[in-house]
Amino acid sequence: MSDEIAASPSAKPTLNPKGRPKLQSFVRLQHDDARERWVLQAPERVLVLDETSRDIVVLCDGKLSIGDIVDRFVAIYEAPRDVIEHDVEAVIQLLQDKGVLTVEA
Repeated sequence: MSDEIAASPSAKPTLNPKGRPKLQSFVRLQHDDARERWVLQAPERVLVLDETSRDIVVLCDGKLSIGDIVDRFVAIYEAPRDVIEHDVEAVIQLLQDKGVLTVEA
């Protein structure tokens, strides 16, 4: 089964900015060289990531908070903070809903 994960989903998530997102131990971030794309591999499941989602996932190490991740993107990109915050939270929420990522308090 393959799902595509892209930044800017429509629903507004409600995550604590102090929460620390982390991939589940059974999930691997991997580059699919044959198809030239980034994926999250979980048992019997592959989630295809767009470039922005991949950049977010790389920072989900359990050490950085959601607010820290947003701060990093605000420093890099010329976009309003609320837009970046929405995209980061939406991707994290979607991955949490799919069971491949947890957010620790």
